[in-house]
Amino acid sequence: MSRIANSPVSVPSGVEVTINGADLNVKGAKGALQLTLHDAVSIAQEDSVLMLKAAKATQQSSALAGTFRSLVNNMVLGVSQGFQKQLELQGVGYRAQAQGQKLNLTLGFSHPVVYDVPNGVEIETPTQTQIIVKGIDKQQVGQVAAEIRAFRPPEPYKGKGVRYANEYVKRKEAKKK
Repeated sequence: MSRIANSPVSVPSGVEVTINGADLNVKGAKGALQLTLHDAVSIAQEDSVLMLKAAKATQQSSALAGTFRSLVNNMVLGVSQGFQKQLELQGVGYRAQAQGQKLNLTLGFSHPVVYDVPNGVEIETPTQTQIIVKGIDKQQVGQVAAEIRAFRPPEPYKGKGVRYANEYVKRKEAKKK
C-alpha cells in the first residue's frame, strides 16, 4: 500500500489549482501546468490542501495514487519555485555558451555541438564551464540536462566530459606496461 499518497499536498499562496473532472490545472507566478489524472485516482481540494487517494482498493490504483501525488506536488513546486539542474564541463578546451534558444558546446569534437533548447526551459551559462538548466516542469528539466550530458558523458580515466554538479565519477587506473 502506498504511504506517499496519504500525505497531503499543500498549496502555497499565489498558486491557483483548478480541478475539472479528471483534468488538473495549476497556475502560479512562474507559469501554468496541466495534468490528466488516471481513472484509478481521485482528488479532493480542501482549502489550500490537495488530497489524492485510490479510487479502487487494488494494488495498482494504490501505486498510481502515490505516483500522481508526487506529480501533483512537483507541479505545485514548479509553478511556485521552479526547478534547476547544474552541469559542469571538465576537460581542456571544453566550453559552453548560451545564445537565445540555442546552446553552443565545444566538447573536443571536430565540430561544435549546437543544442536547440525546447520551450519551457531556460539555459544559463554563468561561466564557460557551467550550465544551469531551469524550468517549471521537473521531468523536462531533467530530460534536457540528461540530453546535454549525453553529448560527452564523463569518462573514467581522466574524468573529462559533461557531468552533474555534485556527480562523483569513479576513476580507473591507467593500463600498465
